[in-house]
Amino acid sequence: QVQLVESGGGLVQPGGSLRLSCAATRSIASYNMGWYRQAPGKRRELVATVSRTGYLNYADSVKGRFTISRDNAKNTMSLQMSNLKPEDTAVYYCNADDPFTADIDYWGQGTQVTVSS
Repeated sequence: QVQLVESGGGLVQPGGSLRLSCAATRSIASYNMGWYRQAPGKRRELVATVSRTGYLNYADSVKGRFTISRDNAKNTMSLQMSNLKPEDTAVYYCNADDPFTADIDYWGQGTQVTVSS
C-alpha cells in the first residue's frame, strides 16, 4: 500500500557523519517506523525504531551516535549518523509497520553506507 524510498547513503570516513532519509508515498502517521541494516554475509539487523506514538529504540551498537526521527507532515523518516565506524558499513533499509493491516511490513530498496578511510 505504501512505497518507501531511501536516500542519503554514500562513502564516508571513520568519525564522519551521514544523514539518511526515507520518503513514503502516503501518510505514515499510523505506522511504526524503523531503520534496519544488512552487511555482506550477515543477517539484517535492527538499527533504530520510532513508534507511531514517538517511542524510540536503538541497538546498543549505535546508542549515542545515531538519532532516529520522523516528520509525519512530510511523510518522511530520518536517521542522523555521527561518529561512524567501519562496522557501520551496510545496506540500510527503511521499514514501515502497519498495525491496522494485519501488522504488514513495508520495505524500501535500501541505500548503501560505506565507512572507510
